[in-house]
Amino acid sequence: MKTLQTTEKIDYQGEDIYIGIDVHKNNWGVCILTEHLEHKVFSQPPRAGALVKYLFKHFPNANFHSAYEAGFSGFWIDQELRSLGISNVVANPVDIPTTDREKKRKNDMRDARKIAKELRNGNLQGIYVPDPDILQDRLLLRTRQKLLSDIRRCKCRIKSQLSFLGTKIPDELDKPYWCKGFRSWLSTALPDGSGNFVINLQLETLEEIERQKKRIEKQIMLLAKEKYGTKVDLLRSIPGIGILAAMTLITELVDIGRFKTIDQFHAFLGLIPNVYASGDTEKVGQITKRNNAFLRPILIQSAWKAAKLDPSLGLAYTRLCKTMRPNRAIIRIAKKLSNRVRYVWKNQVKYEIYL
Repeated sequence: MKTLQTTEKIDYQGEDIYIGIDVHKNNWGVCILTEHLEHKVFSQPPRAGALVKYLFKHFPNANFHSAYEAGFSGFWIDQELRSLGISNVVANPVDIPTTDREKKRKNDMRDARKIAKELRNGNLQGIYVPDPDILQDRLLLRTRQKLLSDIRRCKCRIKSQLSFLGTKIPDELDKPYWCKGFRSWLSTALPDGSGNFVINLQLETLEEIERQKKRIEKQIMLLAKEKYGTKVDLLRSIPGIGILAAMTLITELVDIGRFKTIDQFHAFLGLIPNVYASGDTEKVGQITKRNNAFLRPILIQSAWKAAKLDPSLGLAYTRLCKTMRPNRAIIRIAKKLSNRVRYVWKNQVKYEIYL
């Protein structure tokens, strides 16, 4: 029996291929689209090389465009795909349009197909991807923030356990920053037994986390001096901005020039309110939930300090408190502080207080 054979070599020169990737730890959901067809939807091992090998085999010489949602995996996938010749986009998950049906019938293949279609339609705008070097420094600052949360959690857990056992903390020892006297009392607060064992175990955990935090802060100070000295000095000229705040700003923002307007900058920081407008009705709500989770808290903490150190900000805060609650007023001060950060960084000039 004769079979039909094709001898023409397949060549996708000039053709665009779109790949949507739903990233997970143990596998990737992948959808591949041409300009007019859906080629294939499948699951594969979590390796960029395996995907690229398949693409080069089935679509030789094509122009490849891929996208995946930012998440736990960071940006190493983007770096690998680009190094292998794939034009990649890292998208903010909340900015990918999703229908009600897709929300209620969610699975990896549907998510990959949705990403691929939005990429093909030109609706995906990628987020900023820093260099690997700055990402490592960013991890250092973020780990410190995580350790601060762990320290608070340990302290709350110990106090909760004392309350559970009916052990009252002496008034002279119950201070915000756990003094040596309190810790010494804590190690002997309970008689020998399981309760005393648990409390001492929690205290050891707390002290170990605090040692890790000190080591990380020492490394941050070293980076601030040797690697980011000029930028740190500029930002520290602004009242309220210390070394840790400056390093957080540097590693999270990376390039201040990527914010074309002050409104874009405020939106990234999460210092703008939600707005609900329909017809003749317009309602300005509370501060948006869209924000950089590491930058906004730092800026608000710095704003409290700046209101005490900078006379103009202190006066602005006093006037704002006449018409709104202090917690809302400090958000306005944080916006003013962020304006100064942007100006100092962008123009490379130190901030000066004029009295």
